Amino acid sequence: MRHARRRMVRRVTRLAAVGGLLLGGTMVTRAVASEPAGPSALPRTTAASAAQTGTELVSRLGTSRTAGSWIGDDGREVVAVTDQDAAAQVRKAGATAKVVPHNMDELKSATGTLRSAPRVAGTAWAVDYRTNEVVVRADSTVSAADWQRLTQVAERIGGFVRMERTEGTFTPRINGALPILSTGGRCSAGFNVTDGQQDFILTAGHCGPTGSVWFADNRGRTQLGETTVQNFPGADFSLVKYDSGRAGDGAAVVSVGGGKGVLITGAADPAVGQRVFRSGSTSGLRDGQVTGLNATVNYPEGTVTGLIETNVCAEPGDSGGPLFSEGIALGVTSGGSGDCTSGGTTFFQPVTAALNQLGVQLLVSAPAGGGQQSGAPTPSASAPQGAAAPGAATPGSSAPATGGGAEGETLLARLTDTRNVGPGLLVVGGSLIALVATRYIRAEQDRKAYQRYYSATWG
Repeated sequence: MRHARRRMVRRVTRLAAVGGLLLGGTMVTRAVASEPAGPSALPRTTAASAAQTGTELVSRLGTSRTAGSWIGDDGREVVAVTDQDAAAQVRKAGATAKVVPHNMDELKSATGTLRSAPRVAGTAWAVDYRTNEVVVRADSTVSAADWQRLTQVAERIGGFVRMERTEGTFTPRINGALPILSTGGRCSAGFNVTDGQQDFILTAGHCGPTGSVWFADNRGRTQLGETTVQNFPGADFSLVKYDSGRAGDGAAVVSVGGGKGVLITGAADPAVGQRVFRSGSTSGLRDGQVTGLNATVNYPEGTVTGLIETNVCAEPGDSGGPLFSEGIALGVTSGGSGDCTSGGTTFFQPVTAALNQLGVQLLVSAPAGGGQQSGAPTPSASAPQGAAAPGAATPGSSAPATGGGAEGETLLARLTDTRNVGPGLLVVGGSLIALVATRYIRAEQDRKAYQRYYSATWG
């Protein structure tokens, strides 16, 4: 009876160990599969740094003969022009020319007419350089009567205004990537900046009014700082001054999840067609393209102008998060429509405009891997687009993400996080130990049984 019980225990232990090996292997496989792709593993584009050439050509030829520039699918810069002589100059400079019927003066005049019309919440518009049109979008909250009135305004402007309905609603994306919390809500720390005396968090303006107190945890124990400047509506940015006066280690790193980050080395304006990346706690690291510049959005809370329009998805919980490419800061998340299941449109406050208006500088890392520097030149709002359009677009150089968010994870939390390989390896290791132990115990019991049998047989 006793031997039967021992055999049963050994069998159960072996079965549990085999099951543990299978489970541990599955956990490790899933953890590896969910690991955020490093920069080298991300799809790369062939967008040429010649975007700067396009900007220079537009500036030289003038807005009466051009209608913007963008990065084509082949990575070459495309410049929209209105006459063949301008097209020849563009081709001579090594860019692709596209002859269009409407120049930038006409397109800007159309957006000005739309701005002067009665405001309709839930609408947005931007110039689509590639189609030479002004695209007007309305979300699901816009009534049929308001849509009809806006359509009549567009018809009076001309046939180059395209009207579109979009799913969802245009709303600011409250919450965020590395959370900062106040009584007014939950937002994201975008980028760290400095005025030379104090360090600040640059985040979305709709997150909270001047005087809002922010915490790094939802229990209100770790106070980060207080909002000292807010600009919303009109624009969408604000400054949160650190209580300690300093951003601390990792100030030039943007978190992209999984304990990883991207080193920020500068700031610039994007180009239409450029591949960009956005980080947020709800939907993680996402990418897409810039589809328009100087966009206007009529949120329920007010109108915001001068925004970057993209097809990068975002969801509630991603607001204030950083927009970047190749380690270059481009914007902070303002709002949009849709989600990361069905897709959508997301708008960003340009970083360069915010830095210039606030009189602060981005805390950046030296491009060659040197130490953090806070004395980088203040970028211009009209910085060449090519500065943010390198030959192959990736998020940027990787770095550990430290600080800037909630309290650090405990060892137990990291070990039990199914997104890490640690838990799976622990299960595999424990199962192997159990298998070896049962084998050893059985061998030892067999040896002792043989000794007893031998002693009894031979006296």
